[in-house]
Amino acid sequence: MADGDTIRVIIVDDVRETRENIRKLLRFENDIEVAGVAATGREGIQLARDVSPDVVLMDINMPDMDGIAATENILKELPYIQIVILSVQGDPNYMRRAMLAGARDFLTKPPMVDELIAAIRRAGQMAHEEKKKKVEGRYPLDASGLAARAEFAMQAASYGKVVVLYSPKGGVGCTTLATNLAVTLHNAETPVVIVDGNLQFGDLAIVLNQRGKNSVADLAPRADELDVEIVEEVLITHRDTGLRLLAAPQRPEYAEGVTGDQFGKILAYLRRMYSYVIVDAESALSDIVLSAFDASSMIVLVANQDIPSINDARLFLELAGVIGIERDRVLFVLNKYDKRIAITPESIGENLKKEISVVIPADERAVLPSVNRGSPFVLGDKKRPIVRAILTLAETVRQQLAEIEVAHEAAN
Repeated sequence: MADGDTIRVIIVDDVRETRENIRKLLRFENDIEVAGVAATGREGIQLARDVSPDVVLMDINMPDMDGIAATENILKELPYIQIVILSVQGDPNYMRRAMLAGARDFLTKPPMVDELIAAIRRAGQMAHEEKKKKVEGRYPLDASGLAARAEFAMQAASYGKVVVLYSPKGGVGCTTLATNLAVTLHNAETPVVIVDGNLQFGDLAIVLNQRGKNSVADLAPRADELDVEIVEEVLITHRDTGLRLLAAPQRPEYAEGVTGDQFGKILAYLRRMYSYVIVDAESALSDIVLSAFDASSMIVLVANQDIPSINDARLFLELAGVIGIERDRVLFVLNKYDKRIAITPESIGENLKKEISVVIPADERAVLPSVNRGSPFVLGDKKRPIVRAILTLAETVRQQLAEIEVAHEAAN
């Protein structure tokens, strides 16, 4: 959006106090102008016709016509307008209905001031761009445009799951597991993005044989103003599978420009675009890793059969409770398992009081060539035990995520 472009906003809400509070908040923003207010859905439709705003802040629950129906009516006539829904209900069903109606964003009342301003600016930028495309004849603002918006909104409303692969000890094979798990989970119905959480020395781009100048460092400065176009410009597409990759910076010093708060916001936005966000985390408990934990639905804790690795896993499990990670969010995986070694998965589970859910057998003849070629081994021989183990891991992740969600809903 060019400097000096004002975002014209109307507020549609049946509660006068809410309308006035939002109006007062927006007075302090030089690039935002409140062009009018309305108390009902039908008044909002007429006001949109009269003043042709860039953004409509729309309440859902109103007496004459709900905000979702009003949104549909406005966008039929003025499809460049961007609707931001405000609702006291954070129910995903409300969110899905709003987004399918064509809403640009959905915020729960009362929204944080920064969250509201950022949403208005994102929506305002999109409105200005669509107006410009309409004038230039490059973008037909018709039902197809609304359908595209609704398609993204469907994904946004569903909210994907963040799965962090982590080991407090390096060299246990987290990156290999992360890439093969991501490829296994990825399909047309459940698209996946894999994120390199080792910002200084991450290897995901190399392991997937991908090259690209963009990285998480390009998204970090815009973490409060992300939209689909910005994210899509930065993500890399894996040629063989269509899997999306958010790479680590190309040079270690660039990692210093990414904060934990920014990284967490990036993961939160990716959840709106992808069914699974797989994070390959570094071993150190940095701000980046802790932000990934906070954003996660599940942590896949990876260990090997050696005593240092098992001891570090024990220390992490003890620490998890202290930093607010419930044990049922941790999926314990034993990687590079060699049956010739006397330390068994059962004995590890008993010692750490945490059952090992999946055992991945050692298979250097499959792993090393796949890493050197930049081609995940799950794309090869499906009969290999290590490939079958990854399929088991993927299914276990799906199942346990579903159980966590059910338990969470029951608790609430």
